Formats: sequence, structure tokens, C-alpha cells
Amino acid sequence: MTDHDPLAQARRFSVAPMMDWTTRDYRVFARALTRQALLYTEMVTTGAILHGRPRERFLGYDKVEHPLALQLGGSDPGELAECAAIAQEWGYDEVNLNVGCPSDRVQNNLIGACLMGHPDKVAVAVAAMREAVSIPVTVKCRIGIDDQDEDADLEHFITKVADAGCEVFIVHARKAWLQGLSPKENRDVPPLNYPRVHRLKANRPDLHIGINGGIKSLTECEAQLEHVDSVMVGREAYQNPWLLAQVDEALYGVPGPAQSRHAAAMTLRPYIQRRLEEGAKLNHMTRHLLGLFQGCPGGRKFRRHLSENAHKEGAGLAVFDDALGLVPDTVES
Repeated sequence: MTDHDPLAQARRFSVAPMMDWTTRDYRVFARALTRQALLYTEMVTTGAILHGRPRERFLGYDKVEHPLALQLGGSDPGELAECAAIAQEWGYDEVNLNVGCPSDRVQNNLIGACLMGHPDKVAVAVAAMREAVSIPVTVKCRIGIDDQDEDADLEHFITKVADAGCEVFIVHARKAWLQGLSPKENRDVPPLNYPRVHRLKANRPDLHIGINGGIKSLTECEAQLEHVDSVMVGREAYQNPWLLAQVDEALYGVPGPAQSRHAAAMTLRPYIQRRLEEGAKLNHMTRHLLGLFQGCPGGRKFRRHLSENAHKEGAGLAVFDDALGLVPDTVES
């Protein structure tokens, strides 16, 4: 990996892009827990950016979210280059190409994991994107699809795309089976193969190789960092968000922003109020906090109160405050 990557330190730990989960509201919440980690948007298709209006709906974010990467879904080089340029204009710190999503919908549009079967097309797209922007252009992929050889075919894919100028690959350490498994099953059923990603890094020390898939603790992150350059955590970071509160100290050597779970929640009040005034619904924001008090006294009451009341017409900060009042503010961090 070259030394001019502006996100070299930040990408040591990142939160994976997850459809319907890593929304702008979740990302602001994540920033109440970690200042250092690199955050990713949900995948946004090139069609949504080029033809959807207002663009704020697809590209809007809060300045506190930096460092922030936009993940794109698409395969047409011209469209991807145009969207990368738009991402840079909007102030994103990185643009990432999705070559890992296994859903039928994206396959039919030649988006996501199916692109692993078209390394030449991905290479042309990456070259076009790099030509259009000065921010990093990165790729998130799998170790293979269907009956591909996890060694030869992955090596061929990485070589082709790296030769086009991509220096950063985040590799989900399992295959995607595009025929016979649902997107949900593709997150669990194909076996994880961490050693394959470790070998990729050993064979390509010139590239930044990150690993993703099944990582659930900071101890596991530290173990992975013995072999690769970075770790990306998805579902665990969402369902057990307090994990993020330990990231800054454990992996970056600096104090994190959250002194307690209560304090982290309270820092969101001004943001929630502002978003409510903009017309956002309370439950669209608070749904991301349901796991904050997981395993804590009052945590179940907190979740239930938000689940039963935040969706109601006119629900405002009082609902949030009442839910928070159900958890003792002396709860251990």
C-alpha cells in the first residue's frame, strides 16, 4: 500500500455498509461512540444518484460523520465515474465499489457479487472512477462466487483490478452463492475462510487488504490485524453498538467520545430535534439505538418503549427521554 492514502489510519477499523441499517441517522449515532473509525453509507446505485431527486435523499449526511465513504452499486464505467465525481463534490472521503452484494435484484442489473465473474469490467470501471476523482477509489468483494476457485480466480480478480489502479480491497472472507442461497443465507451459510484473505495479503504486500465477515469482538479484530491491514465489522457493530465505544482506545490508542451509554444517547438529543424539525420520523432515528442498552438493567424496557411509541404520529423527544428514563443512569459502561 502506498503512503499517500489519506484514510490510512481511519480505515484500520470500519463499519460495513448495510442496506437499511447504515443510514445517516445510524452513522451520527456511531459517531457518538467512535471518532476514529471509517464509516460507510448504505450501497447507493448509480441510477439513484443520476436520476433520483432530491439528491439529498441519497447523498445527504451530517458533517460529524467524517471520515465517510460512499458505497456505489453499478457496473457502467461512465456512470460510475460520474457518480464518483459527484461523491467528491459532496465531500465524501472515499468512494467504494460494491462487488459483494448477492441479491437477485442487483444481479439482474450487473451490480454486486456477480461482478466477480467480470474482472475486466470491474477494472475498466475502477480506472474510469480513478480518472474522475482524487479521493481513494476502493473495492469491497468476496473471495469468490459459485464454483470459482478461491485461489486462482480471486488472485486473477485482484490482479486485474489492482492493475487498473485500485490499492484498497476489503474482502468478505466467504463466497457468495448466487444460485440457491438467499442474500440472508449468503451472510452465514458459505463457510468463512480467513486464511485465504491472509494469504492474499501475504502475496500482495503492496496492497491494503482489509477483512470482513463474522468478526464479533475487538479481540478478534486485534487477532486479524496480525495478518491484514484493516477489519470491517457489520452486524455486530449494529446489533451491539456499545462495541464501537471501545474501538478508539483499543485500536487507535486514543480515548473514545462516550463516557457511558447514557451520555452517548444524550449527545444525540440536539441532532434528533433538528431532524424532527426537518420532517424526519422519530422511529427512523431511534430504531438504530435499540441495542445500546443490551444486557443492561432496564434495557428491555428501553427497547419496548421506543418500539411501541416512536412510530406514532407526532412522536418527539419526550418519547426518547421517557425511554432513556427507564434505564438507570448509573448503568455500568
